[in-house]
Amino acid sequence: MQAPEADLALLLDAAEAAGEIARRHFGEGPKSWDKGSGQGPVSEADLEVNAMLGARLRDARPNYGWLSEESEDHPDRLIRDRVFIIDPIDGTRAFLDGQTGFAHALAVVEGGSPIAAVVHLPMLDLTYRATIGGGAWLGDQRLRVSECDTVAGARALITRTQMASEYWPGGVPALDRHFRTSLAWRMALIAEGRYDAMITLRKTWHWDTVAGALLITEAGGIVSTGGGDAVTYNTIDPFSDGIIAASPALHAGLMSHRCWQSRSRDEG
Repeated sequence: MQAPEADLALLLDAAEAAGEIARRHFGEGPKSWDKGSGQGPVSEADLEVNAMLGARLRDARPNYGWLSEESEDHPDRLIRDRVFIIDPIDGTRAFLDGQTGFAHALAVVEGGSPIAAVVHLPMLDLTYRATIGGGAWLGDQRLRVSECDTVAGARALITRTQMASEYWPGGVPALDRHFRTSLAWRMALIAEGRYDAMITLRKTWHWDTVAGALLITEAGGIVSTGGGDAVTYNTIDPFSDGIIAASPALHAGLMSHRCWQSRSRDEG
């Protein structure tokens, strides 16, 4: 079995190649369409990146399973020791609107947990990376989550709709609310310590969060479902019931507002 560092090197090269494809399509009006059922848009750029990643990564690791937002799901991934979990372009709406805050999110999962991960933002020249036990990094900078331990005033990446009282049985927290277009980027920003918490209480697909989850845990933070449970990746149904990510102390404070009640939400 390859060391996580070898898998990381493979992911980094693949992410750079994905960025080259995305830059070529960016601002050129690639064909796009809605996937239906509330899944949002997909473009020819997404599919080209997905095809390249599928060929490149699976050729290099033929024994690994595969789970991607833009590929048909096959149950054989569930019996593989390691699995690639990929979001070819996270933030497709932003990409199509000419916004630069989209990302390529790539991870290798073993035993339900990520062991190598990359979040690459080609238009911003940012590449976050992590391996299990090896820390989370942005260039030469080792990442650490924020030391904020107080809910009131914490800088949180969360949508306005998820500040509704129905999500917070213990009282709506007095957060300083912010937003970024890509979920993987939001999680990377938590690992970097630029924001204190990332919260989404909707059904959350594994390909959106798995790379960011390793970044955050390797930076000293906690990633849980919206109900406070640990997240297991590469499950039969590849989604979690929300994500709450923060430092240990702040995570505990947020969960006091959630009252440890897990609520299934899918806002489409």
